[in-house]
Amino acid sequence: MERAASGSASTRTLFPRGPSFTLDDFSNKDFIVGDFVDSLAETAIPANRRSGPSSTSFDPKPLIRTFENALSQLATLSEELQERESELLSQVRRAEIQHDQTLDVLGRKLDQSMAQFEALDLTLNSAGTTNGASRGDGGGNIAVQIGEKLEELDRKRRKAQDANFLIQCWTEVTDSGQLTSLEEIQRQGGAENKVRCAVIARQLMRISQRLDPVSWGEQTNGYRGNGITNGVAGTNRRHNTREVLEKFSELLEQDLLKQFNNSYRRQNFDDMMECAKVLYDFNGGASVIATFVNQHQFFIDRDQLITDEVAMDGETWEQLADPDSAPPGVDPSLQSLVDEVRIVMQEESFIIKRAFPYYETVLIKFIQRVFQQSIQQRLEMVLEKATTISSLAFLRSLHASRSYIGALVEDLKTHGLTEHPEPCSAQISQTLDLQLDELFVPYLVGNSYIDREKRSLEEMFNSLLFKYNTYHSRRKKAPSGFMAAIAQQGTQLMASAKDAYMERLESSELTPTQKAMMLRVAGIRDDSSNKNDIEVTEQDGILSVASAKRMIIWLAESVSRTLEMGSTIETPKDVNILLNLLLTNMGQVYVETALDAALDQASSQENTKTEPDLAYLPSLRPAVTITNLMSRFITTVLIRLAEPNTTVRRSMEAQTKLATEAIEKKTNAVMKSTMDVAVNWVTKTLAQQKKVDFRPRDDDLEGLVDSLQTPTCQAICSFLGKVSSLASQAVDGHNLEVFASQLALAIHRLLFEHFKKFVVNATGGLMVTKDIAKYVGTVKEWPLTKEVEAEVEGLTEVGYLFIIGPEALKERSRNLAGTVGGPGGGNVGGRKLGKADFKAFVQRREDAGSVGIQSVLASL
Repeated sequence: MERAASGSASTRTLFPRGPSFTLDDFSNKDFIVGDFVDSLAETAIPANRRSGPSSTSFDPKPLIRTFENALSQLATLSEELQERESELLSQVRRAEIQHDQTLDVLGRKLDQSMAQFEALDLTLNSAGTTNGASRGDGGGNIAVQIGEKLEELDRKRRKAQDANFLIQCWTEVTDSGQLTSLEEIQRQGGAENKVRCAVIARQLMRISQRLDPVSWGEQTNGYRGNGITNGVAGTNRRHNTREVLEKFSELLEQDLLKQFNNSYRRQNFDDMMECAKVLYDFNGGASVIATFVNQHQFFIDRDQLITDEVAMDGETWEQLADPDSAPPGVDPSLQSLVDEVRIVMQEESFIIKRAFPYYETVLIKFIQRVFQQSIQQRLEMVLEKATTISSLAFLRSLHASRSYIGALVEDLKTHGLTEHPEPCSAQISQTLDLQLDELFVPYLVGNSYIDREKRSLEEMFNSLLFKYNTYHSRRKKAPSGFMAAIAQQGTQLMASAKDAYMERLESSELTPTQKAMMLRVAGIRDDSSNKNDIEVTEQDGILSVASAKRMIIWLAESVSRTLEMGSTIETPKDVNILLNLLLTNMGQVYVETALDAALDQASSQENTKTEPDLAYLPSLRPAVTITNLMSRFITTVLIRLAEPNTTVRRSMEAQTKLATEAIEKKTNAVMKSTMDVAVNWVTKTLAQQKKVDFRPRDDDLEGLVDSLQTPTCQAICSFLGKVSSLASQAVDGHNLEVFASQLALAIHRLLFEHFKKFVVNATGGLMVTKDIAKYVGTVKEWPLTKEVEAEVEGLTEVGYLFIIGPEALKERSRNLAGTVGGPGGGNVGGRKLGKADFKAFVQRREDAGSVGIQSVLASL
């Protein structure tokens, strides 16, 4: 089958052979079917016929033979390929069967290994043997038991060695008074040897207490047996075991402490840790903690500086004592100390963490020493100095110090100290809070702090209101009566406040700075020989919104301090105390005193013979403003702070309501009395109206032409203008509208009846209309309600009745109401004039007896 693809030219036959090929020819990657067919066709055509023009017809026989030969070879190759494929498939099947058998065998072996491992594991982990236990299980338990027994034997061996060594040491100390063996171990050095020395020394000390009570000064009850006292040869004992052991222990402790200090200077924290461990086992670590804390450079430096004076200058102390100045903050020397403590605590906590195994205990001791020695001593110096300045200076210094030291505590908690960068542990955090509380407990115990705040505010309020109270205590009071009895309580409070100021000012406990502050707030000089002879002006007795704001600012500062200094539980009670102080001083002593004075002035002028002086009315405006400020402050600040305690909050709300209602009642009383004063004066002025004003003679006509109103009308309108101006300065809004409307109705009633009293001629009718127009114009300038304004406008209709003719009167009589139309029979709210009032006005006309007028009256 491996013949050449084409015949050789040298061995030509008559019939050329067909091509020959194998499977390798078709396995080539470059095999192409088209090229394969073309090659078969080329081999079938003789060479002499492949070129040149064809002279003969096409002969297909060579091609047929070639392709038949190729097909027969391809069939043979196909059979050969199929045989190979069958053989390979059988080999694959045999290999798969062999692979499955191998996997099955390996799986069974793996399962057996795992079962054996589990059985072995159960055997080793079994806690004890049972009746049905196998030998494997028992073997595991036996191995564990053997290990435990070996460990126990080793412990017993070490214990026996230690006991033997302990007996040896005790024999040495009792026989020779020496601890040679123990000292030898000490000289070897190392942490383990030092720990062992400390433990043995402690055990020897206990043995000495039991076996040698004489060394400890104990009685032996006189019992002796064969010369032996409690196991000790009393006649042969020559050494005091207690003294020997204590001396050794002391030397050992001193050696360890010295080594600790040397390591601290070299910053050898590992060695410090070893010494601390030994000393902790030796005596609980008390000595090394005390050495570390007491000999710290911070305390040495601070002990030298403890005698330094408080650093603030005189100007700063004056600012601290001035209630109108912002607090200057914490004392610089205390601030410097606290800032240094913050740095030292953070640095030392790092050292403590690395040098002590019981670092929390050491840190707590260090914190206690810092707070109880350095900070407390400086704080006491600052507060003692503040006490010599003023009570306000003390409170501000206490608050600033508390805030600054509290910030230190929070910073240390956040930093974490030994737990850095994590926050402090619960024990350290609790220690810091406890030290902070203990610093300020002497100043916050019970009600001591809120009492200080109350006394300070009372001093400032009494100083501010001193001239005010002095003025009102000297003013002439109105005749005693019902209103005087109502104002009696306010007068007593005012006198009490004045006396309290005088008593405090003359007190020997008052510091010069505080006295100067009180005199400055009061606005008086210190050179006054007698404070009762102080000159006061009317301006001193007038309410001032600025003064009220100062009082509220002082109180707000006190509330702020109380919130930070006091406990949350006591806050409602504290703000209730401050509320009572505010209601007493601002509500009763300040505002109600001014209202009482205004009411006295108004009541004294109700029956005056001269034109009333209503200059007291503008004082109502600051009274209302101050009351609103006080009420808003109480509602938004004090009562909200008392919400946790429902009982206290309700009590505060009730007190505030009563105080506000008392001020409102007195304000209403002043306005009502003012209205009575105005109405009485208008009544008195109308009574002075001359009869000839509305019935002038002919020779008076020339003078009446130039006059616009009668003198009575001009005087009343001028007075009402003053009343309106002053009332608008006293109240506003709805209150002013109500007052103006009520006064307008009263004036309307007076005028309505006034014009029924005079005979009016034709010229006088013109004067009536002018007067009425002036009255109406004056009153309508007030802020009236629509109904009252319509009623006042109805007075104009009355003026027309005196000037129009009979026909016009008859026309107007047709629109009259059948009954009297309201108070005084007037035109109320735009309602029609009544018949009786119409007839009364018309009958006052001079021509009322004429036929035309009579016919109009008869038609009614």
